[in-house]
Amino acid sequence: MDALHEKKRALDEHLRQLGSVAVAFSSGVDSTFLLQAAHDVLGSRCVAVTVRSCLCPAREAEEAAAFCRARGIQQLTVDFDALALESVRTNPADRCYHCKRALFSKIQAAAAKRGLTFVAEGSNVDDEGDYRPGMRAVAELGIQSPLRRARLTKADIRALSREMDLPTWDKPSYACLASRFVYGEPITEEKLTMVDRAEQQLLELGFRQMRVRIHGDMARIEVPSEEFEKLLPHAAALDRAYRGLGFSYVTMDLGGYQTGSMNRMLGQ
Repeated sequence: MDALHEKKRALDEHLRQLGSVAVAFSSGVDSTFLLQAAHDVLGSRCVAVTVRSCLCPAREAEEAAAFCRARGIQQLTVDFDALALESVRTNPADRCYHCKRALFSKIQAAAAKRGLTFVAEGSNVDDEGDYRPGMRAVAELGIQSPLRRARLTKADIRALSREMDLPTWDKPSYACLASRFVYGEPITEEKLTMVDRAEQQLLELGFRQMRVRIHGDMARIEVPSEEFEKLLPHAAALDRAYRGLGFSYVTMDLGGYQTGSMNRMLGQ
């Protein structure tokens, strides 16, 4: 057995040992793979739990529901008012810790009502190399991280997802909309909507891996550097459209798309 499939075997064995599990399911690459693997091993003892929040685009929740229907996987939906928490709304550097702590507590409560023993989330080995305060909440609450335990990387997950015919095998990486804000800049539902609609316009133009970061009333567009030429013909139209959303200035980041680019501010 090669190294990749040995990791998958270890993942399946760990899931089997858990006995029953609620999988925090966002419809992203990692959580989709984890959910399918858990469903394959545990059947009805695996339930997807999807959170509805202003921090997550509605399209992601819709994709999650469609996936569960198509695969015959039980799904629970949990409403989460993240902005009711001052520790999220004011957007401190450890915002993700407070958000994950409250969020996973709600998921644990929902899982307990269904008689499920564990809650699992989809972080992978590559997530260990970035600033992710939410990991502390995961550890404190005893949330399971089966993909990290099996030492699966993002590349591993994509390769196995392709083998399993999962539609997310080549889906771009995503993150909650709060990650588009500079730390310390208050998060409001109005600005979340601005960012969501701005990114939706890029998606409709065919950009898959992209971000629109918000700096006050400025939008900073990130696309991969090899797609700069693809973006430039739309510059004038995007400028008009984004001003219509409420932005005063629209810029393109010459550094290109970078995961977690707002974390650069932490060292300044």
